[in-house]
Amino acid sequence: MKQKPTSKKTAKKPVRETLKLTIAALDNEGIGLAPYENRTALVQGALPGETVIAEVEHFGRTHIYTQLLKVLRNAPERSAKIVCDQEHKCLGCPLISMKYADQLLFKQQRVAEALLQHKLLNDVTVPAVLPSDPPIAYRASAKLTFARKREKVLIGLYKRGTHEVTDCPDCPVHHPLINKIAAVVREEVQRQKISVYNPKHQRGCLRYLLVRISPTNGKALVTFVSNFRDLKQLPKLAKWLTRKVPEVIGVHQNVNSSSGNVILGDETLKLQGLPDLIEQIGDIRLRISPEAFFQINSLQATKIYQLVRRWAGLTKKDVAVDLYCGIGGIALHLAQDAGQVFGIEYVSEAVRNAVENAELNNLRNCRFFAGDADEELQKLPLEERRPALVTLNPPRKGCEKGVLATLCHLQPKQIIYVSCDPDSLARDLKILTSNGYRIGRLQPVDMFPQTAHIETIVQLERIELQQNQAGDH
Repeated sequence: MKQKPTSKKTAKKPVRETLKLTIAALDNEGIGLAPYENRTALVQGALPGETVIAEVEHFGRTHIYTQLLKVLRNAPERSAKIVCDQEHKCLGCPLISMKYADQLLFKQQRVAEALLQHKLLNDVTVPAVLPSDPPIAYRASAKLTFARKREKVLIGLYKRGTHEVTDCPDCPVHHPLINKIAAVVREEVQRQKISVYNPKHQRGCLRYLLVRISPTNGKALVTFVSNFRDLKQLPKLAKWLTRKVPEVIGVHQNVNSSSGNVILGDETLKLQGLPDLIEQIGDIRLRISPEAFFQINSLQATKIYQLVRRWAGLTKKDVAVDLYCGIGGIALHLAQDAGQVFGIEYVSEAVRNAVENAELNNLRNCRFFAGDADEELQKLPLEERRPALVTLNPPRKGCEKGVLATLCHLQPKQIIYVSCDPDSLARDLKILTSNGYRIGRLQPVDMFPQTAHIETIVQLERIELQQNQAGDH
């Protein structure tokens, strides 16, 4: 007797509501905003003036979170060229559908609006943003996440606001060498059946793939972040990678068994090749270790460091202090002109790199200190010599109030602030301009094309110094 074939029931996806929206503006992250029934709908990838169809992902009390489905009416700023076919899955580049010239205008306005909030633009204007050339394939570093979906290995980025990994086989903003390395690793992890970390069950080996490129030298440093120390499969993977991609000059394993979202753990082991990557930034060579932070856009970092050096105008009589100095990028550029440069950085590994970089460039007038910025600033052996310059390059949250208070007490002749967030910059500039400084010059620099992020360099001068100079004339 023949059995009737059993029909497999396929689970239907829940039907989500769709909305027709008109985009009024972009928020500070570059995400489209549309008013809808006393709430604001967020539509990434939509531009001001556009009419769109968006699928609702979540109704919040004040906001509606949506996914762009279709653009019914294009804005003039929309690019006709599709740069990335993963744009609506990854959501890592909110402005990638906007023409690059219009991205630069948006960022210029973003800086101006942040400063106008505190009435800081009475005597200065925000000039045009220094563009990135090229505006794609500029990222010299990547922090990619491993995941496994239906037995397929994924290496990519978390979709914004979720723990869902979007595979990025050919990311247009990554340096091509990063994409090449990720492709080889993806294939080999699949072939060797190396386990991938599952955050829900906290099991599996590979968590993150970190790649650092030297665009000037065409070399790469790779770090596998693993859930536990693996001295069996990962050394084999490292050997295979350096054979398939000879541009990889060093492979490391970092062990991170924590359950949080911190990427790096405390232990790093060298699996293959060299311990560090050498990068050329202008006249300076920099040794970059796997754990050290460095700017992701090397060409734009060169422009920033050279501009800071030119604005500083230091001589061999001058003392300069570089706060949040990292591996010494700004400090070493200043040291070519100054008599003495002090660098302060919280991350001890970065300070180790900074000391080695001073030696690498034969600059013997630099001293670097690891510790809290405010505490170390107060302990500097300045011997009653007022610094000619203090440079600030803080993280996105800006400077701590204690740092600014100590700085105002120290009264350096000038301050050059390199900011990656207009809002924290404006907040800190308000404090400095209320304590004896005025804004002399500023220059936005596009370090992150296709995103809403913008770097801004601001030069501040002591008002009393200006008055004295005016009196001399």
